[in-house]
Amino acid sequence: MNRPAAVSEVPEMAISAESAQRAAARQDATTRPATGAGSEPRDGADAASGDGAAERTRAHDAGDPGKTAAAPVIAVRGATATLGSRPVLRGIDFHVRSGEVVALLGANGSGKSTAVRSVIGQIPLTAGEISLFSTPLRRFRDWSRVGYVPQRTTAESGVPATVREVVSAGRLSRTRLGWPTKADRAAVGRAIELVGLADRAKDSVSALSGGQHQRVLIARALAAEPELLIMDEPMAGVDLASQEILAATLREQVAAGTTVLLVLHELGPLEPLIDRAVVLRDGCVTHDGPPPRAVGQHALPGHDHVHPHAAGEPLRTGLLT
Repeated sequence: MNRPAAVSEVPEMAISAESAQRAAARQDATTRPATGAGSEPRDGADAASGDGAAERTRAHDAGDPGKTAAAPVIAVRGATATLGSRPVLRGIDFHVRSGEVVALLGANGSGKSTAVRSVIGQIPLTAGEISLFSTPLRRFRDWSRVGYVPQRTTAESGVPATVREVVSAGRLSRTRLGWPTKADRAAVGRAIELVGLADRAKDSVSALSGGQHQRVLIARALAAEPELLIMDEPMAGVDLASQEILAATLREQVAAGTTVLLVLHELGPLEPLIDRAVVLRDGCVTHDGPPPRAVGQHALPGHDHVHPHAAGEPLRTGLLT
């Protein structure tokens, strides 16, 4: 299976009328409070009471001609994967349509990160198939269309580098190691500005906080202007200020029609943007539909991940347990 050399890069795309309508729907949706991803599905009454993301999901499923006729950007069918001798994915199926924002949810060890790493070719399947933009993954070569933000890591490398230099690496699939053009430099500048680090562009990444490191990695993925953006737990361990900046950055990408697949522990500030949630448990899909509502401890402010609770606390985490 082909593994991309640099999957943090991607091209420009036109904003369709449909994307504009989706953006308007999201603007309405941002008035709703952010909730966690810990739990039970929304009922019909909630969806009918102005849930913008759920309304968009129903429009997809009800037979929007523009959506149902087009092949999905990501299609995962019967995907099985192992790490060592341990089965991690057990024949999962899910898809992401063009312009859709899908969250992969689940407890630790449920297979979320393995699923997205399989989608970009980092983990081979033992059975099943994956296609990107209607092309089987084994034959897919156009990685400039895909931006990938890995699970939280450092933006540093063994070589000292500035914020601009790290973000510029996101253009490699376009420049093919050639000299950067004026368009390349402009794209890098826009990406840095989008994540609120324009004033730190010349600073060494070693001088940044953890949340700023994450913003650099996201800017690197955005520098190539991707059609498909895949993010593995972008909010994990990130301070509130950075979470708000990242949410605003993603909102702009979604409004421009970018297709997004997110791995999340909780929806948090991204909740208004989510069209659909796919919940994994023990490597199997247990829910594919409107985002779940947090209950119990996962509905409390500041509860940003799934974990065992103290004795005596009710474990009301719904779909994620």
